[in-house]
Amino acid sequence: MSSSPLAVFFAQVATNAASGATDATAAPQSPPAFTPFLYIVLFGLMIYFALIRPQMQAKKKVEETIKSAKTGDKIVTSSGIHGVITNVKDSTVIVRVADNVKLEIEKSHIDKITRADSGADSEKAVTAKVS
Repeated sequence: MSSSPLAVFFAQVATNAASGATDATAAPQSPPAFTPFLYIVLFGLMIYFALIRPQMQAKKKVEETIKSAKTGDKIVTSSGIHGVITNVKDSTVIVRVADNVKLEIEKSHIDKITRADSGADSEKAVTAKVS
């Protein structure tokens, strides 16, 4: 059975304490002063690479997808409205949802864009928002 890391640590501390008790002239060794700072920096880097960076990359991908929306693309909004883009403006798009029914929708509410591949019969769905 392997020993737990905590048991190994306490065994080393006990061994060091016993050897230090026999040699009174040896000065106790303390860890370097920068050790706590090093742990804080390492923890910060782990948080950045595990949580913050992936979210920033996903957000950037979503923004690029929404910017690439063009006339003729089929979309689904975050509220579930399906339609076809008929006009693209700066921050909004005009979407035809039925015959003679057009809605002006904010680009930020586009959830999925479906566009036909060039030269292919299949359609390619591009999800714009991360749930």
